[in-house]
Amino acid sequence: MIRSSLVIFTFWASAAAAQSPFPLALGGDFTLKDQHNNSRTQKDPDGRAQLVFFGYVNCPDICTAALPLMANVTDQLDSQGYDITPVMITIAPQQDTVETMDTPLARWHPDFIGLTGEPDALKQAYKAFAIDIKPLFEDPEYGWIYAHGSFIHLLDGNGDILTLIPPALGADQVVSIIAKYLRPAG
Repeated sequence: MIRSSLVIFTFWASAAAAQSPFPLALGGDFTLKDQHNNSRTQKDPDGRAQLVFFGYVNCPDICTAALPLMANVTDQLDSQGYDITPVMITIAPQQDTVETMDTPLARWHPDFIGLTGEPDALKQAYKAFAIDIKPLFEDPEYGWIYAHGSFIHLLDGNGDILTLIPPALGADQVVSIIAKYLRPAG
C-alpha cells in the first residue's frame, strides 16, 4: 500500500511541477523567531528555496526520518548548485525554544533553521499549512509525544509552496523532484 501511494505521489509531483501555483490552498504569511531570536517570515531573507517541516527536535518518530532526509537533500542540492535552506517549525513550543533548538538542529545540518514563537503566531503558521497537532502521551525520556503533519513543504524564496514531499522517499528521489521545480543558482 505504501509503495503504490509513493508511486502515485511521485507521478502527481512530476505532473504538478508543470503547474504553478501549487494546486492546493496551502501556505501563507507567518512571523516567527528562529533559534538565534531573529524574526523570520515565510519568505527566505536571502531568496533561497526552503524545505519546511513541522515537527520538534526531540521527536522519536517521523522527525527522525524527515530531519536527516532534509539535511542530506540540502547537501546533495548544494553540490549541484541549488540554494536551499532546511527549516523546521516547531509543533512543541514548550520544548523547542529559542534557547534549546540550536544545538540539536545543528547536529542535523549547520544551515538548519528552527522556528518557534508565541501561540497565536504558531497557530497562524499551522493554519496556513493545514498542520493538525494532537498530544498523544508524555514519555519520560522525550517529553510529550505528538501526532502531527509529516510532509516536507518545498517553498520558493518568496514563501510560496511548490510541492509536498513525503519523508518516506529516498534522498535521490527527493532531489530529483526538487530539481524539477528549481534552477541552480548562478
